Amino acid sequence: MKVDDKVLDLAKRRGFVWGPSPNIYDGGLAGFYDWGPLGKLLKNKVENVLRKGFSSFSFWDVECPTIMPKKVWEASGHYDGLIDYVTYCTKCGSAYRVDHLIDNVEDLDPKKLKALLKKRKVKCPACKKGSFEKIEKRNLMMKTRVGLDQEAFLRPETATTTYLLYPELYRFFRTKIPFGVFQIGKVYRNEINPRQGVFRTREFTQAEAQLFILKDMVRNFDKFDDFVNEELPLMKYGAKKIQKVRLGNVIKKSYMKKEAYAFMVYVAYKLVNDMGFDSKKIRIRQHNPSELAFYADDAWDIEINTERYGWFELCGVHDRKDYDLKRHSEFSKTKMVVGGEYPTILEIAFGLERTTYALLENSLVDDKKRDWLVFEKGMAPIDVAIFPLMKREGMDDLAKEVFSELNNEFVCVYDDSGSIGRRYRRMDEVGTSFCITVDHDSLKEKDVTIREIGSMAQFRVKISEVKQIVRDLLYGALKFEELEDG
Repeated sequence: MKVDDKVLDLAKRRGFVWGPSPNIYDGGLAGFYDWGPLGKLLKNKVENVLRKGFSSFSFWDVECPTIMPKKVWEASGHYDGLIDYVTYCTKCGSAYRVDHLIDNVEDLDPKKLKALLKKRKVKCPACKKGSFEKIEKRNLMMKTRVGLDQEAFLRPETATTTYLLYPELYRFFRTKIPFGVFQIGKVYRNEINPRQGVFRTREFTQAEAQLFILKDMVRNFDKFDDFVNEELPLMKYGAKKIQKVRLGNVIKKSYMKKEAYAFMVYVAYKLVNDMGFDSKKIRIRQHNPSELAFYADDAWDIEINTERYGWFELCGVHDRKDYDLKRHSEFSKTKMVVGGEYPTILEIAFGLERTTYALLENSLVDDKKRDWLVFEKGMAPIDVAIFPLMKREGMDDLAKEVFSELNNEFVCVYDDSGSIGRRYRRMDEVGTSFCITVDHDSLKEKDVTIREIGSMAQFRVKISEVKQIVRDLLYGALKFEELEDG
């Protein structure tokens, strides 16, 4: 079984991801998935890295409604601009996005797309017989009504709802710029024919950070200087290889134009690294000029090399210039200028579901001894599993006491079912960082055995010290081999 097939099997069998949802009704709706108990725990860990990471760089957390009136999306450009071109099979009627049928499409003129479908003699992937003729333009927002008759839409991104807070945020930050905020929440896009599992869905979670800054500040940004020695794996538009470039040189070597923007790229890259991805599978790719949104000055994606889909975007970093505040000011008649100009917005945009699933694939260890996952310490869905060697002589009671002590701070499970070897294998398969076993000696010596997943090494620690030891191991203050030596 290939690595990516093993991941899909593990994800379904052990309660990471199920779907399409609701599966019990005709196999579910395409583009909607359920995150099971272990999947939700892992997704929570990813979200925690982003929340703590953004906060550490002085971005403040906000939360906004997921439904907005039509006028908001007219101002943002989504009402006219968030579209896909759709075509239908002449035989079976199956609908497809044109860019899913033709590779490397840059010109989205409907007439040219239609001619290209005909020239390449594209056949329907479903029935293998039909061709494609008619092309339609479809808006990807999901429409609803508020009250009896007010037309509204579910948001296709968190960013726009954050921008609408600008007047309040400007006052909150005591009229001082730059300032940064972020939002984590659900968004909706009515994908025509969603493929690629949880990498492309109709409902998903975004984590987007926004830096509001004036034009004369972007090229000389104080925070940039704090990280000039950090290296970034950059792949400039047109390049065939990744180049390791120090942040301090990205402007000098013409990779990027603005220090503030380069700082945002570094922040996004650091957060991906903090999740424990293999550094050899990460690149930061600049957008082809034809990919750029009409309002964007520059855009780079943090991409992960996946087994199933190849290089895939986890995060985009965008220089949106002053487009957003200018448009919302115009449509709402609200003043949003500072010193006669609209602030520029620099954005980091993560998709949490695809990031979580990519991390799951990244963590699978493919060897002949055992099927297991290994996560960066603190990133595993379950931090600690507690076992009594047997359910008698008080071993189970003491194990439950240890569980109660640890469970109020860490994600823990208690398991007394089956042989100790089988319990270890169950925990290895889902990447549990540490297993603690209470045995006969524990009753007399007041100590337990702690086992680390990667090396499978184990040794004794006092019950009175176990909570602090687990804390130090998970948060990097102590390495397992150091504890062993002690």
